[in-house]
This record gives sequence, C-alpha cells and structure tokens, in this order.
Amino acid sequence: MLLRHAMGTVLRRIRTERGATLRQLSERSRISIPYLSEIERGRKEASSEILAALCRVLDVTEGELLSMAAAEFAAEFAAGAPVLSLVPERREPAHEVAEPAHPAALLLAA
Repeated sequence: MLLRHAMGTVLRRIRTERGATLRQLSERSRISIPYLSEIERGRKEASSEILAALCRVLDVTEGELLSMAAAEFAAEFAAGAPVLSLVPERREPAHEVAEPAHPAALLLAA
C-alpha cells in the first residue's frame, strides 16, 4: 500500500461521514471533481496546499488527517497489504561482499 491510497481512503471516509458529495467538496474547495476523485482513489498524490484546502472544507486539522492516514496505512500493513519497495532484495549470504549497487538504485535510495 502507498501512503496516497491511505490518504485517499481517509479523505473519502471523512467526506461521506460529513454527507458531502464530490461536487459539493469541489465547489467549496475549488478543486476539480476529476482531481478529487483521483486523490480519493489513491491515483494522485495531493500537495500540502490541496490537503490544507480539503482539511479546511472538511473541518479537520492537517494533524488529524495525517494521524488518520497513518492509522489506515498501519492497519493495511498489519492486514498484509503489499508494500512497494524501490530497493531490490539482496539474496546473497551476509558473509559475502556484495557487488556495488547499480547507480540508478543509489539515486532511488537517496
């Protein structure tokens, strides 16, 4: 699971608990319906400015939103949701010296 999936799940839950439609949230936050939908489905990573606008409209603090998203992420992780890894697993025994990593792998790890 990616953090953006957890954030989208939490945002959708808050919106529906408040009884708001995507259209209503869009009008109040001045964020397009398609973009809001992509955020809620975890397909787009919302900027801090977008998240702040959504928090204002949904009457939740940024801290509360992040705490709820962290809890959602932890729950999915505990349930065995797959975690995306950008660093390949090493399969050689620990006593052997590994070859240097590919330069692209170093850039992703940095």
